[in-house]
Amino acid sequence: MIKQILGRLPRKPGKNGDSRDVAGPNGNEPSNSYSVARSVEQGNKRSGNGEYVVPAGPASNLMMNGSVVYHSNEPLPAFKDVPASEKQNLFVKKVNLCCAVYDFTDPTKNLKEKETKRQTLMELVDYVTSANGKFSEAVMSEITKMVSINLFRSSSPTPRENKAIEGVDLEEEEPLMDPAWSHLQIVYEVFLRFVASQETDAKLAKRYIDHSFILRLLDLFDSEDPRERDYLKTILHRIYGKFMVHRPFIRKAINNIFYRFIFETEKHNGIAELLEILGSIINGFALPLKEEHKLFLIRALIPLHKPKCVSMYHQQLSYCITQFVEKDCKLADTVIRGLLKYWPVTNSSKEVMFLGELEEVLEATQPAEFQRCMVPLFRQIARSMNSSHFQVAERALFLWNNDHIENLIKQNYKVILPIIFPALERNARGHWNQAVRSLTLNVRKIFSDHDSAFFGECTQKFNDDELKQEESNSKRESLWKRLEEAAVPRSDNPVGTPNGKCNHAAG
Repeated sequence: MIKQILGRLPRKPGKNGDSRDVAGPNGNEPSNSYSVARSVEQGNKRSGNGEYVVPAGPASNLMMNGSVVYHSNEPLPAFKDVPASEKQNLFVKKVNLCCAVYDFTDPTKNLKEKETKRQTLMELVDYVTSANGKFSEAVMSEITKMVSINLFRSSSPTPRENKAIEGVDLEEEEPLMDPAWSHLQIVYEVFLRFVASQETDAKLAKRYIDHSFILRLLDLFDSEDPRERDYLKTILHRIYGKFMVHRPFIRKAINNIFYRFIFETEKHNGIAELLEILGSIINGFALPLKEEHKLFLIRALIPLHKPKCVSMYHQQLSYCITQFVEKDCKLADTVIRGLLKYWPVTNSSKEVMFLGELEEVLEATQPAEFQRCMVPLFRQIARSMNSSHFQVAERALFLWNNDHIENLIKQNYKVILPIIFPALERNARGHWNQAVRSLTLNVRKIFSDHDSAFFGECTQKFNDDELKQEESNSKRESLWKRLEEAAVPRSDNPVGTPNGKCNHAAG
């Protein structure tokens, strides 16, 4: 009788506090207890009450980042099988179990342990999603520890050389996928839901999601796996929104990544994702813009046009630039001059992208700012119109299809037409591409219809300049002929005697 009573009493927890029995749903028979330690041997037998018997002797532990992590092959009880008062303790145990990291390069190793961890991670996702009470500080500490152990792993394979530099399109290559993604994805999901949860107190969580943690999170953006970068983008954006105290630090850290990429390595896999986050951040900047934000535009965003692999992130970069101009139209002159500074000379595909971005910026540009930069701007547009690459010439001529840009040009046509008129005439007379010639004639007609008299003056000036150029070319050719004739030795000059004089002393 006494033995039966003692058998129903809960066991005294061990020294490590990680081994605890939980009463079963019926309140009479205890459920199976699981030790958060290394798995018991397969030969272990069940006792009469259904418990797993842990053999005597010290439990096998796994050292991870200097701390002991206890884990088991067998899953812990489900959250639904324990009372509400024990759920957070069980949650901590499950998080601790998920600190075990396995080798996924060999798919035959630790199959049971991997599956147990995967199932436990899925339970953590459900618990964090449906939590209806504030997370304790212990829970926050354990989650950040588990995330750090799983995500802040040793560096992935060295990033491939930037094939965009060699003319190879990286988008056509298969990205390198992390073999451990089946676990990493769920770890990311747990952390994302933890950060986004209303039960996470930012004032407490900032002690664990600190500057060091954020820097290591940012380092992961260089991952080759696009699935990982997509999760990182969402998580960092959530952290930026929830932890206001970290916002200046996050912006500064992203700046430093850009500086290293622009001026040192020109190799990074996550520039597009970081710019996508910044696009949303810039959209939320209050007016008037702080000097810090303007310096970010000048020192980081505009120089990002310099790397040869700009095509990998140009769409996101263009959005950020346009956001600045829409926020403060006075920045249009700065942006346009910055584009002209980094304008490509021999890369036609990059020049097409620049022209597309230029159109977006000009669409948000006001007349006053347009007048400040229109002279150097249309000198470059004239060169692009004369490009032998038909896509570049077409893209430059397409600017006149935009009503806002056409109105800006018409308001300043007396300055702009003399700059681009020679390019229009050369295209109309001799460009090899029929589509470019047709577009050129359309642009000429716009100017001719707007002010035929001034258009005639430009035509006359162009013809006069052509005559002067022909005369100059003729004089230059004549001069070269005289120089060539003077350089040819006379036939009556003995070979080897200077100025036709014989060396009589030689006899």
